[in-house]
Amino acid sequence: MNQMRDQFIRFMTGRYGADKLGRFLTAAAFVLFVAGLFIRNPLVDFIAAAVLLISYYRMFSRNIRKRFEENQKFERFCFKITETFRRWRFRFQQGMKFHIYKCPGCGQKIRVPRGKGKIKIHCPRCNTDFIKKS
Repeated sequence: MNQMRDQFIRFMTGRYGADKLGRFLTAAAFVLFVAGLFIRNPLVDFIAAAVLLISYYRMFSRNIRKRFEENQKFERFCFKITETFRRWRFRFQQGMKFHIYKCPGCGQKIRVPRGKGKIKIHCPRCNTDFIKKS
């Protein structure tokens, strides 16, 4: 058993291995294979097999620089998506606790706590005072 493990380690030396994009492709292939069981369309199975082959190709590739760049592009794409949802969630949470008003003088957004009644708001940017209901 140890000998087989050592042979695999020697085989993988100098190869790229698994990364976030590779794990995503493998998971996508698995989901497509499961979907293919229910859909019963050979095209879905073909696409799943192609995605899995791409994943293995990337894993056993010796062109480490190119695989690293591909993974970086995927990571940037994932970050943009997760950051968009994180911002949306933050705005939703803030909207439950605060009112956001725009200053009539300069347009600066000012955050005011909810439930304080009629209050005088002072803009820190242009020193304009205005009254709003929180």
